[in-house]
Amino acid sequence: MRIAFVYDWIDKFGGAERVLLALHEIWPEAPLFTAVYNKKKADWATVFKIKSSFLDKIPFSSKRHELFPTITPYVFESFNFDDFDVVLSITSSDSKAIITKPQTLHICYCLTPTRYLWSGYRDYLSEPGVGLLNPLARILMKTLLSSLRKWDYLSSNRPDKYIAISETVAQRIKNYYKKEAEVIYPPVDTNKFRPRSPSPGRSPSGHLPGANQDYFLIVSRLVPYKKIDYVIAAFNRLGWPLKIIGSGIDEGRLHKLAKSNIEFITANLTDEKLCCYYQNCKALIFPGEEDFGLTSVEAQACGKPVIGLGRGGVGETIIAGQTGEIYTTPDKESLISVLNKFNGKTYSSSVCRKNAMRFSKIRFQQKVKTTVFAYWQKFIT
Repeated sequence: MRIAFVYDWIDKFGGAERVLLALHEIWPEAPLFTAVYNKKKADWATVFKIKSSFLDKIPFSSKRHELFPTITPYVFESFNFDDFDVVLSITSSDSKAIITKPQTLHICYCLTPTRYLWSGYRDYLSEPGVGLLNPLARILMKTLLSSLRKWDYLSSNRPDKYIAISETVAQRIKNYYKKEAEVIYPPVDTNKFRPRSPSPGRSPSGHLPGANQDYFLIVSRLVPYKKIDYVIAAFNRLGWPLKIIGSGIDEGRLHKLAKSNIEFITANLTDEKLCCYYQNCKALIFPGEEDFGLTSVEAQACGKPVIGLGRGGVGETIIAGQTGEIYTTPDKESLISVLNKFNGKTYSSSVCRKNAMRFSKIRFQQKVKTTVFAYWQKFIT
């Protein structure tokens, strides 16, 4: 079975990129097609044979690909997959638009239907994320919304099969694209993210870990739709320690909102250091509506509970009352209420860990390999 991968943009590292690396371990010879490859920001991708598009040659495309919404669909149409039996597109945007001939099976591993056109349209309209060009981006989004949605729906018919990263995303695929999708949760490296060993280790700063382990934690990109501002408002009132790990376009605004009990950690952390922060926190706070919620599972893999907004995929990863708490309204009052409830309870590290093992990388790889092969066998018979 000759297989190729297609991904929207190679310009960062996050949950989707962990999916790609897990897939590479299954099919190490598979090339990776993409619109733009930013080598400086994606050293993780050197393990792949990467084939980028003509868009890569346009100045600034690797830094501002958001400015090319009317071009990128045609970028993916330009690739040729005649040499492959199966093409697996991993996408939250345009790479599902590839064109394959009848003898090639196209499976889409959908991270979410194109977010800025559908479920996240209002968030992106509020904050497009292109700095000084935000006003222009808003005008373009409003002007082009109808035509871009029509094109996105058209391209959604090109995959032969859909796999969704969560039940939440599967429902969006059904709502927006009118397609059914099997669910295979994305992988968490439960070998790297695990509870602290009984013997004392060292914290990321070099001191003995988390003196009183009294801080709460957020691990997230600092962008508006992550809704970190109301968490800051809640902790400003409570005065409890909160550490926020991440960076992004909302960084400056959030810094100004925070009082001295809130610490920002914007450095790029190794998985080992990130794991240490998970291990020493009281709980992870998850305030936004996500497609899946990778950090929620990482925290539980480290034996720690999660306090999460019960919308989106994170509601599928927490067992309320056992591995954390869920609240329903994204505002500071609801969060404060659940935090006070949380402080009066204890949570089993082993139960948190056991729940996280449902999302292990090995389990993901086994299910993906079996599913893709079954789809292909049925396709060729």
